[in-house]
Amino acid sequence: MANARAVSRKISNVVFVGFCTVAAAIALTVLTLILYSLLEKGLGGLNLDVFTLSTPAAGSRGGLANAITGSLMMCAFAMVIALFIGVLSGTWLAEFGGESLYAKLIRFVNDILLSAPSILIGLFVYQIAVSISARHAYSGFSGAVALALIAIPVITRTTEDVLKLQPTALRESGIALGTPIWTTIRKILWRSASAGLVTGALLAFARISGETAPLIFTAFGNQFFNWDMTKKMASLPKVIYDDALSAYDDLIRLAWVGAVLITFAVLATQIIARVVIRGNRGR
Repeated sequence: MANARAVSRKISNVVFVGFCTVAAAIALTVLTLILYSLLEKGLGGLNLDVFTLSTPAAGSRGGLANAITGSLMMCAFAMVIALFIGVLSGTWLAEFGGESLYAKLIRFVNDILLSAPSILIGLFVYQIAVSISARHAYSGFSGAVALALIAIPVITRTTEDVLKLQPTALRESGIALGTPIWTTIRKILWRSASAGLVTGALLAFARISGETAPLIFTAFGNQFFNWDMTKKMASLPKVIYDDALSAYDDLIRLAWVGAVLITFAVLATQIIARVVIRGNRGR
């Protein structure tokens, strides 16, 4: 009887491990094919014009300078908002909220926002910042707000988790010296958790850098170079979306180039986050 159970467990283990191996192989194969097609069709179009010229009409010379600039500006503004709100919210949940009903409600809502479809967030911002505004105008600021709402839950969750990992002795040492709690948090806990906070910010940036749906409803897009965030603003995801649906080969090629740039940006962000995490563990 015991031998039969042992054999059954070994068979179950082999089947389970084999199933996981096959599933991982399928996922890696699909990922490899995606990256291969991306690099094959996108790398050939990289040149100086991509970084110096604005998006062109079909058959004209052009690049992605306005889209790159617009994406960087909106993402940067969104991260400023997200870091301010997310870090403070996560700090409150970790240090003051505890298991209170209000803190549980905030965590529940934050978890919902983590998985909320980005198109719904874009539609929400459209209603409050574009549709009912005095000018009824799309703008880079509206796009940045939509991106910030996507990044805030990520930073909030990361901040709370990282602060909870900090030793209680750090809090007690500050309080023992008569330091106010807010000073202890700012000068001791935040510094101790700085690597984790930076990692959360990088992950949030990677999360919003490729979002398209919110920007369709908010920033809308602009074929020309624009520094004014109160007006329509181009972005890489929106240009990729528009050009990929075009019937012109040169615009489709430009869409592939934009996809390569976003992929490299996200990859670089992930690598930096990994390095920060590893450096923090090595301390």
